[in-house]
Amino acid sequence: MLLTFANKLVQTIDAITELLGKMVAWLTLLMVLLTFSIVVLRYGFNLGWIGMQESVLYFHGLVFMLGAAYTLKHEGHVRVDIFYQKYTLKQKALLNLFGSVMLLLPVCVFIFFISFNYVMSSWQIMESSPEAGGLPLVYLNKTLILLLAITLTLQGIAEITRNLLILCQDLPDTNHVAGAK
Repeated sequence: MLLTFANKLVQTIDAITELLGKMVAWLTLLMVLLTFSIVVLRYGFNLGWIGMQESVLYFHGLVFMLGAAYTLKHEGHVRVDIFYQKYTLKQKALLNLFGSVMLLLPVCVFIFFISFNYVMSSWQIMESSPEAGGLPLVYLNKTLILLLAITLTLQGIAEITRNLLILCQDLPDTNHVAGAK
């Protein structure tokens, strides 16, 4: 029963992260098109709006802050692969478990708590751009810091659970097990 719950938890968090990742992919395309439009308007027609330029920064923040958990899920984060590639599945799971518990989760909790008052202060004053014609949504942009910590923590819990499941399984301890990450 506990294993079933753990598998369901991992599947649920992975599904949320996958959906978020797909939304971020579309935001990336939108950001590229918006940037292209800004360049064409600026250099082709000598037109420009601060709000339009700031919106690219907002999209950039969305892509990186909300895409971090997706990157973690797909092991796209930076890893020095000198020894890791030769490890067995269980050794990799143990190392990933250690990294998630000792590094990822503490950093996520730290980011959340250190930025909470910063974000709430921005919400209290409904902070907007200091630029004339800028976007009045700075408080929403700053909220991405908290969402980064939350989504990474959730995916970290999924990774911890996934690695615990690997360590608990009675599988041959080899490098190439079908269906393993």
